[in-house]
Amino acid sequence: MSARTKRDGAPGAWLDGAAIQALLDTPTDGGRLPEILDRAMDLKGLPPSEVHVLMNLEEPAALEALFHAAKVVKERIYGPRIVLFAPLYLSNHCANECTYCAFRAGHNLTRRHLDRADLEAEVRALVAQGHKRVLLVAGEDASTAGVERIAEAVGTIYSVKEGRGEIRRVNVNIAPLSVEQFKVLKAADIGTYQLFQETYHRPTYAGAHLRGPKRDFDWRLSVMDRAMEAGIDDVGIGPLLGLYDWKFEILAMMGHLAHLEKRFGVGPHTISIPRLEPAAGSEIAARPPHLVSDRDFLKLIAILRLAVPYTGIILSTRESAALRREAMSLGVSQVSAGSRTDIGGYAHSSGEHPGQFQLGDHRSLGEVVRDLAAAGYVPSFCTACYRMGRTGADFMDLAKPGAIKHHCDPNALSSLREYLVDYATEETRGAGEALIQERLARMDERPATVAKRLLNGVDAGKRDVFV
Repeated sequence: MSARTKRDGAPGAWLDGAAIQALLDTPTDGGRLPEILDRAMDLKGLPPSEVHVLMNLEEPAALEALFHAAKVVKERIYGPRIVLFAPLYLSNHCANECTYCAFRAGHNLTRRHLDRADLEAEVRALVAQGHKRVLLVAGEDASTAGVERIAEAVGTIYSVKEGRGEIRRVNVNIAPLSVEQFKVLKAADIGTYQLFQETYHRPTYAGAHLRGPKRDFDWRLSVMDRAMEAGIDDVGIGPLLGLYDWKFEILAMMGHLAHLEKRFGVGPHTISIPRLEPAAGSEIAARPPHLVSDRDFLKLIAILRLAVPYTGIILSTRESAALRREAMSLGVSQVSAGSRTDIGGYAHSSGEHPGQFQLGDHRSLGEVVRDLAAAGYVPSFCTACYRMGRTGADFMDLAKPGAIKHHCDPNALSSLREYLVDYATEETRGAGEALIQERLARMDERPATVAKRLLNGVDAGKRDVFV
């Protein structure tokens, strides 16, 4: 254990790899499926033992029942809303040698860090597309991605105005920090702090992270404890699927959720489920040692929706458009759109700087909005909860009794109307407006009245209207 782990507190005994493996080695009874799905309908989540039963389902009829239950739970909690965002890469400088990443220290590529002018150009390009929410990403390098530089970059992003548009919420995915450093990040007014353990399996982690500060498994494992100690109550976690057995990773991640809920009274706001995708110069990324099939991928999404019903599930543009359409019905509630993973790729995409990984969905933001609306989903650009203090435990207090929908449904429609008026093509506007009218007709009287008031405000020229 490193000195810094001792200083800031070890992660504790909650991650017990042997116990997880013992559970995985235990035979399961598929005959329990009806009672487990009935319990899932109570929207209180499922314990690891029942998640294990669902993981082992293979019969088509059993999977159909699982998927149906996940769709019902997704609709009851999130309705048709899909939150949209874009990743914004600040730097590809990195001190780590991660075998699966194109940005690893030993890979011979041109390194670049966005200065203020470059960053402003990226933000203007994103705003011109209609984006309102970004995820700021940087490699682990103190000279380019120290917490002060990240805080400065967050301020720069918020400062850029382009016509009527602006980025209203910056979420952050950067290397682990100390409690004091997290306080600096919180003061910068970030939304969610997001970081992936990559793999919860210690031997696999050691084999995938050869050099650099990221080799410290415990420092990374305890990062959300430090973030929440610093007052950041919206955090996002996840494994990188494909490094090790997905069943082990999901059960370990559930232990992580339970640990945070026990210690802080609230678990992560979001879970991300990236699969290994090809990355320049990486053999392991091209041939994942534990490949997760599309079938198993959809199954684990459905299981997560039942196991942690109020936690958002994020799916990136690593996945194809076709698979993302299937995944949204099963539980995904946030997706990136029009993504670039190269440095400076939004303002000046030249191909000179390879991205961190290969994308599967190359649609523009406008195309994603159109396709979502045509399929009956509400593309949401809303960022109201962050700015109204509806985060952490306060968010869950509204979400669990269903009250959050009185805010989310009207806000999603008004943010969509804003996008349609300011940025959409005629075809996308037509699909979006038809969807808005259809959703208004299905709303209860109270939220429909609120939504109409917000929509009228947008039509009158107001922007960023929400409740």
